[in-house]
Amino acid sequence: MDEDFEMPPVGGMNADDDMDFGDDATFLKVGEEKEIQQGLKKKLVKEGEGFETPENGDEVEVHYTGTLLDGTKFDSSRDRGTPFKFTLGQGQVIKGWDIGIKTMKKGENAVFTIPAPLAYGESGSPPTIPANATLQFDVELLSWSSVKDICKDGGVFKKILAAGEKWETPKDLDEVLVKYEAKLEDGTVVGKSDGVEFTVKDGCFCPAVAKAVKTMKKAEKVLLTVKPQYGFGEKGKAASGGEAAVPPNATLEIELELVSWKTVAEVTDDNKVIKKILKEGEGYERPNDGAVVKVKLIGKLGDGTVFLKKGHGEGEEPFEFKTDEEQVIDGLDKAVMKMKKGEVAVVTIDPEYAFGSTESKQDLAVVPANSTVYYEVDLVSFDKERESWDMNTEEKIEAAGKKKEEGNAKFKAGKYALASKRYEKAVKFIEYDSSFSEEEKKQAKALKVACNLNDAACKLKLKEYRQAEKLCTKVLELESTNVKALYRRAQAYMELADLDLAEFDVKKALEVDPDNREVKVEQRRLKEKMKEFNKKEAKFYGNMFAKLSK
Repeated sequence: MDEDFEMPPVGGMNADDDMDFGDDATFLKVGEEKEIQQGLKKKLVKEGEGFETPENGDEVEVHYTGTLLDGTKFDSSRDRGTPFKFTLGQGQVIKGWDIGIKTMKKGENAVFTIPAPLAYGESGSPPTIPANATLQFDVELLSWSSVKDICKDGGVFKKILAAGEKWETPKDLDEVLVKYEAKLEDGTVVGKSDGVEFTVKDGCFCPAVAKAVKTMKKAEKVLLTVKPQYGFGEKGKAASGGEAAVPPNATLEIELELVSWKTVAEVTDDNKVIKKILKEGEGYERPNDGAVVKVKLIGKLGDGTVFLKKGHGEGEEPFEFKTDEEQVIDGLDKAVMKMKKGEVAVVTIDPEYAFGSTESKQDLAVVPANSTVYYEVDLVSFDKERESWDMNTEEKIEAAGKKKEEGNAKFKAGKYALASKRYEKAVKFIEYDSSFSEEEKKQAKALKVACNLNDAACKLKLKEYRQAEKLCTKVLELESTNVKALYRRAQAYMELADLDLAEFDVKKALEVDPDNREVKVEQRRLKEKMKEFNKKEAKFYGNMFAKLSK
C-alpha cells in the first residue's frame, strides 16, 4: 500500500485543498464524529497535545491502518512496524488524507471515513480496493517537521530541526550570531562557520541566510533548501579559503543555527539614535517624561576616545538625572526612556541629537563638532513621575498647575518644544473630569483653556500651524468668544492660506473686543495678504485667458 499512497489523488487538486477546515474538526470530544468536508468524516479516538496542527508543506509522520467499510484490512504501517512519512498538501497521498491530517494535533488518534471522490474514485486500486470504495483509516499523528516556504515563491524552504526559545525573532537592524554549514545536493561542503556575527540587513554567505534568520527564534536549528536565486544565482561562487566552489544555478542545503542576537532598535523615527541591547532588562516598565533615573555611563567617540565616564569608579554612585529636562544630550535622554531597569545598551547618537555643530568640552576629552557619539548605558534604577491614574482629583489639579508653570518657564526661555510638552501633560492630568466637584471642574476648565492657548502659541512658534488651529478650536469649544483663541486660530489659518476662515475669526474677535490692538494688527496683515492673493489670482486667470484667446 506504500506505493498506492504515493500516487497523486484522483481528480487532481481543487480550490478546497487550500482552505482551513480545522475549526470544528480540531475540537472534537473523544468518541464524537463530524463531517469535515465533501462527505469526509472524522471520529476522535484519542486527544492530542496542545493546540498546534500541521500545515501544507510540513513533513508528517503517522501510523495508520486502512480498512474497507466491511472491516477488511488492506494496509497497515503498524503491521510493518515502520511509520509512514509524507509532505502534507503536496498530492503525495489521497486527497482525504491531505484534508483530514491538517485537523490533527501531535499524538492524536482519529478514524477518518473517506468517500471515494477523496480516495481512489471510480477506478479504485486493484486488487485490494474496489471501484467507488469508501475507506476508513485509523490514523495516529506521531509528529511533524514544519517546512515553510519563507519567501512565498518556492525559493527558500525551511525545515525546523530543533525548536527555538520564546517567540521573538530578529529584525533588520539586529546583530545575530549564527552557525551554518552549506552543501551542494551531492553533499559537497561549500561554506561553514562555527560562529559568525552580522547585522541581519547586511546578510551573510548568501541572501537566503538573512531571510531565514528573520523567521527564527533563539537556539532554533533549521535545514534550508535554497534555490539559485537566493544562493549564488547564474554566476555561482569561486572556491576560496578551503571551501569548494558553488557551480552556476546550484541548489544549496544549509544547516543553520541561530545562537543568539543583540536587539538593535531605532529610538527616533529618523534612524539617528540607535540602541543596541547588550543585556536585557527586567519587566516591562520604562522611565517616563520627568522620571529620575540612575545610570552608569561611558561616552566614546568613533575612534574609541572616552570623553565621559560616570558611575564606574570604586564607590562612585550612579549618575542621576531627570528625563526631559535637558540635563543630558537629547539622544541619550530619548534612549534611556526606551530602556528597562537593569538593561545595558550601546547607544549610537547622530550629531543632531548630540553636541551638534559646535565643539564640546567634556570631563575626559573634547567632543569635536559634528561628532557621532557612542554611550554604553547601564540603567541601574528609575523613579517614574506620577501618572494621573495614580492621583486623586485635588492632586491632578495641583499637578496640572505645576506643569503649566513649568511650561511658562520653558516658553520664556524660548524652548517651545519643551514648553508644548509641559502644557500637553498638564491637560492630560485633568482631561477626564467626571469625578471632579463643581469647583474642581471650574478650576480644570480654566487650566485647560490656559494650557491649550499657551500650547497653541508654542505650535505657532514651531510652525506647526494645523496643530495650533486644533488647539484653539478646543478652547473655543469651551469658550466660544475667547479672543486669544480666535486671534491665534486666525494666525494659523493665515499661514495655512485659509484666508476666508482667518477673516471670519478676526471679525468675530473684534466683535467681542473692538479695541484689541493685537487683533487689529492681524486684521491689517490679513488685508495685505488678501490683496496679494487677489493680485496673484487675477494675474493667473489673465494669463490663462490670454493663452485661450490665441
